[in-house]
Amino acid sequence: MAGMVAVSRGRPPRVSMQEHMAIDVSPGPIRPIHLISDYFPHFYPFTKHSLPTLDPHPAVTPAIHSAPQLQPDPEPEGDSDDSTALGTLEFTLLFDADNSALHCTAHCAKGLKPPASGSVDTYVKANLLPGTSKASQLRTRTVRGTRGPVWEETLTYHGFTCQDAGRKTLRLCVCEDPRLRRRRRAPPLGELRVPLRKLVPNRARSFDVCLEKRKLTKRPKSLDTARGMSLYEEDEVEAAGEERGRILLSLCYSSQQGGLLVGVLRCAHLAPMDANGYSDPFVRLFLHPNVGKRSKYKTSVRKKTLNPEFNEEFFYAGPREELAQKTLLVSVWDYDLGTADDFIGGVQLSSQAGGECQQHWCECLGRSDCRLELWHPLDGTPLQLSD
Repeated sequence: MAGMVAVSRGRPPRVSMQEHMAIDVSPGPIRPIHLISDYFPHFYPFTKHSLPTLDPHPAVTPAIHSAPQLQPDPEPEGDSDDSTALGTLEFTLLFDADNSALHCTAHCAKGLKPPASGSVDTYVKANLLPGTSKASQLRTRTVRGTRGPVWEETLTYHGFTCQDAGRKTLRLCVCEDPRLRRRRRAPPLGELRVPLRKLVPNRARSFDVCLEKRKLTKRPKSLDTARGMSLYEEDEVEAAGEERGRILLSLCYSSQQGGLLVGVLRCAHLAPMDANGYSDPFVRLFLHPNVGKRSKYKTSVRKKTLNPEFNEEFFYAGPREELAQKTLLVSVWDYDLGTADDFIGGVQLSSQAGGECQQHWCECLGRSDCRLELWHPLDGTPLQLSD
């Protein structure tokens, strides 16, 4: 019996489960924690295992190895705050106020990081916001097989006025071309936005800006009926439904021919009317009132475009005093085969029109052999004029 007592006294006392759960949980200074196996021993059916005697004053070295100091987890690579994580884009902007045009020259990109390893085929896509996505969408050519592409290509927005510069923003996206490698369409590698109110007219400004991630937000179903609009709800939604586009007209009263020359030069940022997000636009001209002479003209149709270029001219014979009492109605339509054409927008030029339309009309008839060109915004309300 004495021997058994001695053996039991040589063993370390067993620790109950309640004591296990209460170890080192009391508040106080931080101490090195022992190995977890010291507190939760393994039991084997064929061997006898005893808990080792815990040293109340453990050495410093084992404590350091057994309880390494916790380090903060590094942030994921995609969420890094490093501004150059997605690369940079170099470009130049020039607002040509004399010709009502905005020129964007995409020079090059550096340090692009595509999602897949290896080379990448990239291009630059530009949009004016707010506005219809495809109406103001321009893109460069695709440069293949490099993470530092060089484009040196200029994208031009015609019909860009001082009012547009004060309220619009240019969005530039560096995109991967999925057609060349038979991949699905992927989100842009990066994008940036430039408020155009900072531009000085007729003065070029160069940029070297870091690309950022694009945040995609699905547009509510209530706006899905507006065909051709962007699928992403951002600040371009506000005025996208209000703009119908604009048209560039030239007026000249020819003293030699004895009549008015009306030139339909081009349209810009037209509203999309087809399901594919584009239109097949053409322009109709009507001089009211009709006195029996030919007063209706129509341009040719430009297929699948929202920025058509016509460069067609039409002639209305008559003295200057008689033309001053008439009204010229210019309307833009979307051609539909087999169904009625869709009205896109129109503009009315007369001495009673008011604003720039009246100024353009009166100034043209007040001069001879002087061609005047001016951009006119399109009105979405059809004008009904009887013959």
